[in-house]
Amino acid sequence: MKTDQLLASSCAMTRTMGILGGKWKPLIIWGIGQRRIRFGQLAAHMPLISRKVLAEQLKELEEAGLILREAFNEVPPRVDYSLTENGLRLLPILQSLCAWTSSCEAAATTASTSCPG
Repeated sequence: MKTDQLLASSCAMTRTMGILGGKWKPLIIWGIGQRRIRFGQLAAHMPLISRKVLAEQLKELEEAGLILREAFNEVPPRVDYSLTENGLRLLPILQSLCAWTSSCEAAATTASTSCPG
């Protein structure tokens, strides 16, 4: 299903995935956090994503109103990224997902070590 179709859905979860879907967008939001960060710094912080894909994802997140892109008329050019209010509101949700993952991993480790072998 294309992103436009996801965003036009009557289901809130489907629309959410239209905005945040894919493996990189939540990681980009988490990587920016509560700071202003330059493109190069963000790229260095996320070495598994290509610069091309990072640029595309940042543009989509900016269009979704989650990221603020501020370009400075300097030589060399400088662009800073930060989260908008809506982007900042995602941080506790992403933190909850991290906590959920940690608790599942801990439960799996406990279950595997306590099971008779």
